[in-house]
Amino acid sequence: MITALLDLHNISPRAKIMAAMSGGVDSSVTAALLKQRGFETHGVFMTLDGNKDNRNARRAAKIADFLNIPFTVLDLSLEFKKEVLDYFQQTYEQGLTPNPCAVCNRTIKFGRLMDYALERGMDYFATGHYARLCRDNGGPVRLLKGADATKDQSYFLCRLQQPQLTHALFPLAAAHKSEVYKMAAELGLKGRHGTESQDVCFMAGRGLDEYFATCLPLAAAGDFVTLNGERKGRHRGIRYYTIGQRRGLGIPDVTPYYVVALNAAANEVVIGKDGDLWRRRLMVGDVNWLTGQAPELPAEFDVKIRYRHQGAGAVVRAAASGLLIEFNEAQRAVTPGQFAVLYQDDEVIGSGRILGADE
Repeated sequence: MITALLDLHNISPRAKIMAAMSGGVDSSVTAALLKQRGFETHGVFMTLDGNKDNRNARRAAKIADFLNIPFTVLDLSLEFKKEVLDYFQQTYEQGLTPNPCAVCNRTIKFGRLMDYALERGMDYFATGHYARLCRDNGGPVRLLKGADATKDQSYFLCRLQQPQLTHALFPLAAAHKSEVYKMAAELGLKGRHGTESQDVCFMAGRGLDEYFATCLPLAAAGDFVTLNGERKGRHRGIRYYTIGQRRGLGIPDVTPYYVVALNAAANEVVIGKDGDLWRRRLMVGDVNWLTGQAPELPAEFDVKIRYRHQGAGAVVRAAASGLLIEFNEAQRAVTPGQFAVLYQDDEVIGSGRILGADE
């Protein structure tokens, strides 16, 4: 017997719920759990390339048919290009490193797609994210890490706001990935769902080189420059490099060089040694507080500077341009363009776009 993973606290059993369905295991189990618990469940697939009859759309449609729930394919390709693809490309051209998944979640998945669900009379919009929501005492909805630490996706949800969190549901909140595959089999979905979703869906297995060659004009070559201004060779385009990168530099030395900064204005890739990558202080802008209200600052938080970062203790202070974050210990490869996400225990408190770092 499947253990129900959905937190039903304060959710009416008569609620209408639309589940985002990609054809993968997580979203398929999400829709099946909702249907099993007796909710009026609808499925929706968003196509991001304008093709309403691609393989994943057909797979999601077959799963919806198996579950006997209404199903729609929604074309969001124009919105996705404007909000995500253009941002992705322009950010690299500016010498920054984008995070398309965090931006997509705010503007497309929990933006345009959630709006579509609510406009059609749904009470909630459910996804297969590994994250938890806390709805206690009528206060703001709080976002917490998922139970499976290896699959936790709260970092990618750091840009959501209260109107979005209020209508969101994460049925896999308490699940581990291995349990989801077992549930899929018990629910009759084995052999029907596809493989696990990719982190960056529109890359479709391509590397950045191939993606840029297909989607962008030829990049302008420029100079590799050391921190003291010494020129060390030519790079093939600033878009191909990110902070902390070692591979592909082609600059021999006794110890390896790394990318330590990108100067888009001069089209220079600044290189240095591993010791040059460590920073204690960073500035963030475009701050988002998930409860809608800033906490009292200064305060201590655990701060993640990218998805795979373990997080580290830091003091956070208000600053004119956003927030000043000072880590207790220096962190490696702080990357402008990425999001710094503030946690208090398991709760996501807020986030901001990294503007820069210093010693």
